[in-house]
Amino acid sequence: MLLSLALIFLCGMFLGKIFSLLKLPSLLGLIITGIILGPYCLNLLDGSILSISADLRELALIIILTRAGLNLDIEDLKRVGRPAILMCFIPASFEIIGMVLIAPRLFNITLFEAALMGSVVAAVSPAVLVPKMLKLIDERYGTNKSIPQLLMAGASVDDIFVIVLFASFTSLVKGGSVSALDFLKIPTSIIFGLLIGVIIALILTKFFTRFHIRDSAKVVIILSISFILVTIENSISKVFNGIIGFSGLLAVMSVGAFLKAKKQELSKRLSLKYSKLWVAAEIMLFVLVGAAVNIKYALNTGFTGILLIFAVLIFRMLGVLISLIKTNLNKKERIFSMIAYCPKATVQAAIGSIPLSLGFASGEIILTIAVLAILITAPLGSFAIEFFYKRLLEHE
Repeated sequence: MLLSLALIFLCGMFLGKIFSLLKLPSLLGLIITGIILGPYCLNLLDGSILSISADLRELALIIILTRAGLNLDIEDLKRVGRPAILMCFIPASFEIIGMVLIAPRLFNITLFEAALMGSVVAAVSPAVLVPKMLKLIDERYGTNKSIPQLLMAGASVDDIFVIVLFASFTSLVKGGSVSALDFLKIPTSIIFGLLIGVIIALILTKFFTRFHIRDSAKVVIILSISFILVTIENSISKVFNGIIGFSGLLAVMSVGAFLKAKKQELSKRLSLKYSKLWVAAEIMLFVLVGAAVNIKYALNTGFTGILLIFAVLIFRMLGVLISLIKTNLNKKERIFSMIAYCPKATVQAAIGSIPLSLGFASGEIILTIAVLAILITAPLGSFAIEFFYKRLLEHE
């Protein structure tokens, strides 16, 4: 196992750096590292690492969501207003609808499996989008109409919305049968996830105020509570016979967001700590996702999978366009927003292989489409933002 860990980190960092020098997202190098080292290529990774890869990816997802919460500025959502709220869920919903309409015709999957695939693919990537938007803010492109702030605010909640839907669709596919009551899990998952997250954050705020604890110890406490929240998610569902849901992942994000609202300075320090954790977690996450990809199956999917990804992106862009109705953005600015809101990466890596690990018949195709979505949209989206922002946005 130790040799496998060394290969994951050293080879991942090396290829990731090469892709960064080529002005491409480093995560592409990490995924390719996993494909090369994995069982379907050179088979250099120990089986013990692969057997716990699902748990390691869930750990990475918890770190991602806590960071997202600690960096989520509720005031940004309020300041940008209605368009930011709509961008949180309309583009992703349109993309899932597109997947439900198209995927069953291209692949032998059911409507609910297509919805599950859509929820995997639909999230925009803050890992690609946020650094680009911060650059726009620094250079003052689009800032006169708060376009970078709008896209960042929407992306921060878009991921959470999609992950909650993913958890709900996973239960529906796992159960095999669906009733109207099953759909109660979606709103109840959101409501109880937010509520419990806020309650825990309130307790932590008072605890951290009263007792002096090092920031590193605070991170350990928050991580431990996050593990408990994610673990009890399934237990709550069983207690209420699957009718009432609870999103442990949404609760994790809510803890970070509430700490950000109540303790600005603390949230900044904790965010820096989580950023350091993310250095190792990111390498592990993307390399293990690459290792899970059956390269022969992916090659066979080939053109059909690529066609599906571009088709659902059209639905996503339509959702962005609808979200921006009755705003003061001109035609060029709306086109830029549609392009910038497309890159995929982190969420797809974190949840793309879960259906396969659960033994779903559609697990392999869902993972393949998730990886293809990253490989296609992350570099294209990154390049398109760089290429178009000076051409489509006004300089303040």
